[in-house]
Amino acid sequence: MLFIRSDLSQLATYNTQHSDDSQQTTIDRVDVNESPYDLPDQLKQKLSWTYQQTIENNRYPDGGYEGLKNAIAEYVNESSNSTFTADNLSIGNGSDELIRSLLIATCLGGEGSILVADPTFSMYGILAKTLGIPVVTIGRSLTNFEMDLVAAQGAIAQTLTPPIRAVFVVHPNSPTGNALTKAELNWLRDLPQTILVVIDEAYFEFSQTTVATELAQHPNWVILRTFSKAFRLAAHRVGYAIAHPELITALEKVRLPYNLPSFTQAAALVAIAHRHELLSTIPLMLTERTRLIQAFSQRPEFQVWESDANFVYLRLKEINTQPRLAEICQTLKAQGTLIRQTGNGLRISIGTPEENQRTIERFNTLSF
Repeated sequence: MLFIRSDLSQLATYNTQHSDDSQQTTIDRVDVNESPYDLPDQLKQKLSWTYQQTIENNRYPDGGYEGLKNAIAEYVNESSNSTFTADNLSIGNGSDELIRSLLIATCLGGEGSILVADPTFSMYGILAKTLGIPVVTIGRSLTNFEMDLVAAQGAIAQTLTPPIRAVFVVHPNSPTGNALTKAELNWLRDLPQTILVVIDEAYFEFSQTTVATELAQHPNWVILRTFSKAFRLAAHRVGYAIAHPELITALEKVRLPYNLPSFTQAAALVAIAHRHELLSTIPLMLTERTRLIQAFSQRPEFQVWESDANFVYLRLKEINTQPRLAEICQTLKAQGTLIRQTGNGLRISIGTPEENQRTIERFNTLSF
């Protein structure tokens, strides 16, 4: 079709489909970093009542989200000893929408390019490319996955057209699970105010590591968080940005109206109100994470890293591993375990103890 942008032909469709062609009756989905735990029945019943009694399906949702913003601000302040208000928050239909809004607000129309360190969350580059925004990629250390800061500084210093206008990092990183180091944080602190620094804290509830207390000193920083992981609301797609009010105003200008359905807002409010109950599974998940790391470390073919998130990352020690990794994924899938091949390795989400046990047992059947 001649009216389609020519550069879109180079992009692949992002595949989010859960495969169900395994012969197993139970599919363990440990491939996309969701919580393995659904909402408790009493909260589902509460949401059902809310849907029946308070939501008018013929009316657009509340487009201001003041109640939800205030509830999120209370949680953020409680967990990081901060003093944020609703003016510091923007709500998105998942963090993906917020990433896209940040790109539109900073780089669209030839205004800028973005910098990422590979491997990392793929949607930064994917969303940038869908908008025609150039992506500058640097590498990471093969031993601890720290960003190549020499390459990063060199990329920033180059006279690029368009210049780097935004840097995207995950804290801790996906898929590798490592938190930002002191050196990486110092580099981010030293970046000029002409560059937006996006710090994705999607896994904050597992790492308990945040830069929220530094936002007041860095008006060019924005933190992204999500309800899709620890808060068990992946089906509802709720993300939020924490930033200086002026940056939030820019995000609100490019945000689609009514972007968060009424029922989704209700679910997020219920999750925040019952956060202590929902987050109570995290200690068990961290214990299970250690169990998975120890189990995978028994296999001499793999190198396994510590993780600050709700997943484990490992790589084969041999070279030219992509075909073998794909084979491993297919073998486990046939047995009923879905894992993710990414970043030249395998990322395995923390499931329930039963799911993790099946993952370990099926992993141990692999032959090399």
